[in-house]
Amino acid sequence: MAPTNLPTSSLISQRSITTANLFSISHKTFIAFADSLPTKSQLKPKAMILRGIIPTTPLPSLRLKLKPTRNVTASSSQTTVSKFSISDQELESRGFILRRTIPDLDITHLNSVFVAVGFPRRDPDKIRVALENTSSLLWIEYEKTRRPVAFARATGDDVFNAIVWDVVVDPSYQGMGLGKAVMERLIDELLEKGICNIALYSEPRVLGFYRPLGFVADPGGIRGMVYSRKSKNKKL
Repeated sequence: MAPTNLPTSSLISQRSITTANLFSISHKTFIAFADSLPTKSQLKPKAMILRGIIPTTPLPSLRLKLKPTRNVTASSSQTTVSKFSISDQELESRGFILRRTIPDLDITHLNSVFVAVGFPRRDPDKIRVALENTSSLLWIEYEKTRRPVAFARATGDDVFNAIVWDVVVDPSYQGMGLGKAVMERLIDELLEKGICNIALYSEPRVLGFYRPLGFVADPGGIRGMVYSRKSKNKKL
């Protein structure tokens, strides 16, 4: 897809980065699979936290800034107000179906979408295990093909903390607002659970996609870290 309404990805190839796939690969560097640790050639990620969500470790600099976007859909019989930028009804009218369960998810095609946006190809069996251990996930299926075209998930303890992973949009469907649609709903679901600390890792070039959703980079000076065997071996 060639988005024109994004400042920079839902779901960047390691060889080239284009505005057509930037928001789709926001988590290429840090995905929830051990075989995908970042390399020196990859951009340094930024830790981000949802502004206004106060974690158990106080962050005085954070204040409630979430103001859900309301999308009004008018019809001859009634007017429906949606807190999302694209309502469920509008998505359905365009042939996109929201789903939250694994059984109907074409994992093989999802893996192809991962690869298309720059992720390494993963073992389908491991993907399934990862999804079964995911507390919140949301994906969009295109009705005509019955395949996933947008995806996002979050893991955590379902009480205090959650981390968002694998936000991707099939390149052929980018620029339609699908990445924002899945993220808005995933965040809403986490907030409904009362989760107070929502975080993610993002490449610097796609920070502009997440900021409007309420995320801030390195809040209060807090920096994200990831375990690296290479760093450990250097010290040895």
